[in-house]
Amino acid sequence: MSDVSDIRMQVMWNRLVSVVEEQALTLLRTAFSTSVRESGDLSAGVFNPRGEMLAQAVTGTPGHVNTMAEAVLQFMNEIPHEEMFEGDTYVTNDPWQGTGHLHDITMVSPSFLNGELVAFFACTAHVVDVGGRGFGADGKSVYEEGIQIPIMKFAERGEVNRDLIRILRANVREPNQVVGDFYSLAACNDVGHRRLVDMMNEIGLTSLDALGAFIFSRTHDAMLERIRALPKGTWSNELVTDGYDEPVRLAAAVTVHDSHIDVDFTGSSPMSRWGINVPIIYSKAYACYALKCVVAPDIPNNAASLAFFTVSSPTNILNAARPAPVALRHVIGHMVPDLILGALTKALPGKILAEGAAALWNIHISVRPSNGVAGRRAEVLMFNSGGMGARPSLDGLSATAFPSGVHTMPIEATEHTGPIVIWRKELRPDSGGDGEFRGGLGQVIEIAPLEGHEFDFSAMFDRVRHPAKGRNGGGDGAAGVVRLDDGTLLRPKGWQHVPAGRRLVMELPGGGGYGDPARRDARARAEDKSKGYVSENDQ
Repeated sequence: MSDVSDIRMQVMWNRLVSVVEEQALTLLRTAFSTSVRESGDLSAGVFNPRGEMLAQAVTGTPGHVNTMAEAVLQFMNEIPHEEMFEGDTYVTNDPWQGTGHLHDITMVSPSFLNGELVAFFACTAHVVDVGGRGFGADGKSVYEEGIQIPIMKFAERGEVNRDLIRILRANVREPNQVVGDFYSLAACNDVGHRRLVDMMNEIGLTSLDALGAFIFSRTHDAMLERIRALPKGTWSNELVTDGYDEPVRLAAAVTVHDSHIDVDFTGSSPMSRWGINVPIIYSKAYACYALKCVVAPDIPNNAASLAFFTVSSPTNILNAARPAPVALRHVIGHMVPDLILGALTKALPGKILAEGAAALWNIHISVRPSNGVAGRRAEVLMFNSGGMGARPSLDGLSATAFPSGVHTMPIEATEHTGPIVIWRKELRPDSGGDGEFRGGLGQVIEIAPLEGHEFDFSAMFDRVRHPAKGRNGGGDGAAGVVRLDDGTLLRPKGWQHVPAGRRLVMELPGGGGYGDPARRDARARAEDKSKGYVSENDQ
C-alpha cells in the first residue's frame, strides 16, 4: 500500500472514531437517567459484518466497551442474517450475553448501504431500575433481581415492539425514565448509522472491508511489538476484599507469552449466595483493560488489540454461572484491575501504581414520605469515587473513578431527581496512603431526606474492612466508613434505612501510597497541609 493510501486510510479511521463518538454523545444528550446523562455510564462502538469491533467511542467505561465487544457476536448467534432488516434494533440485558447485570441495556442495530449489510452499531447504558429487588446485592438469584430481556427485536423495520414497551412499564418503578432510555439507546445507534452512510457515500466506499483490514493489521503489529518487549513468565497475585458477609479472595495468574497474554482466575473464592458474583464476560472486560493500560495504553481498542488477551476461570465468583445473583457484579469486577496490576508489578517492578479504592461507591436511594405525610416518592441513583493509588512518579488522583472512568454526578442533578439534600461533598483529609507519592483522597458525602421524608438505600461499598494497599513501602489508604450522623455504624452492603431527621454519612476510602514516606519531598508535604489534604498534626 502506498504512503498516500496509508494516509487516506488513517484519515478514514479517524473519521470512523468521530462517527462513534457522535453516536455516544447522542446518548449522553438524550438519556433520561442521570447515571448516563451526567456520569457517562455507557459505551458505543461500530463493528464489521462479522461482529468484530472496528472502533469504540472515547466516551464510556471499560466494563461496557469490552463486554459489548463480545456481546455483538451473541446477537448474531441469536438473530440469523436473513431475519435482519433495515431499521432493525435488537436489545438484551442478559448478564451473560451482555454486560454482566440486568441494569445494563445493550442495543445492536444492523447498518445497511444499498441493501447490503456493511456494519453493526452497538451501545450500552445503565438504567435506573429493572424491577425486582432493586439495585442491590440482596437477591438470591438473578430471577429476583429484575426483568430479564432475552436477545430480541426492540424494533423491526423501524416499528417499535409495543408489547415489549408495555411489559417494561408494568415491571419497573420509573417507567418513563427506563422507556426513555430505551429510545435514547436506539436513537444513538441510528445516528451512528446515518453518519457512517454519509461518510461511505462521500468517500465512495461500498464496504468497510479494506478499512477494517487496515485498522486490524496496524493494531495487530503494534500490539505484537509491545508484547514481545515484555519479560516472559507467569506471575501471580491475590487480593482480599470485603465481600458481603465474609471476605472474598481473588486470585490471578498472568502469563506473558511471545505473542499473547493469558489470565487465569483459578483460586478465587467460590460463588457467593449474594449478588456480588461476576459473569466471566465482565471479569474479562476489566482484566483486558488492566493489561492494556500497562502494555499498550496508546494503541486503539478494537477486536485486534483485544485478541491478544485470553481469560479463563473455573466456576467461581469471577466466573459465575447462571442463575447466580449478579446485580453488584461491578463491586468485585472493579477489583480485577488491582488484582492484575499486582501480578504485573512483579514482572515490571517500579512501573505499576498502588491499589486504589477501585469499586465505585454507588448508592441507590428509595425516598418516600414519612408517617403518611404528603410528599414525593423517587428512585435516586448516585455514583461516587474514592481515591486512586499513587503512581511511581506522581500522587494518586483524588475522588477519581478508576478503573470504571465514570464521571461524578453533580449535586444539583442528583437533588433534582428526588426529595433529598446533599449537605456535604468534600475531599476526605488523611485518607490517602503516605509515601514518596501520596495516595489519592476519598470523599465525605452527607445525604438526608427532605423534611417529611425518609429513605431506604442500597449500600454497594467496599474497602471498608480491607483498604487499598500501598506499593514499594507506601502506606495503605484509609478504609471506608458508612454511618448515620449520630455515629451509628451501618453495613457496607445491603438495603438499610435512614429515618426522617437523620443524615447518611459516607466516608469513601483513599488510595495506597507509593514508595518510602521518608523520601517524600518536604515541599509536597507542606502543600498537602496547606491544602487540607492531611491534618496539621499529621507527621
